[in-house]
Amino acid sequence: MAATKRVIPIAQAKAVSPEDALLRDGWKRQTTIGEPRLSEIVRNYKAMGFEVHVEEFKAEGEGCNTCFDAGQEMGFSYGTVYVRKKADAGNEDELFED
Repeated sequence: MAATKRVIPIAQAKAVSPEDALLRDGWKRQTTIGEPRLSEIVRNYKAMGFEVHVEEFKAEGEGCNTCFDAGQEMGFSYGTVYVRKKADAGNEDELFED
């Protein structure tokens, strides 16, 4: 009698989401917003000495995205702003000390 071959299912490793990778690297999500405020926020965080990274917003998951969906249908684009302190930045202003 031949032995029956059993195959154990192995779950595929999930790729790390871009946000998870950013958070792991010390970035903090601040907001998701469109222009012209997006550019203003980026300039302001840079002026305060932060590194700034912007990811294109894509509606995913179960949350309410009605406003974003409507805006995208009208041609607007949105970005999610991530910031982190610059590695070489010292605590020059006691107001912003940890």
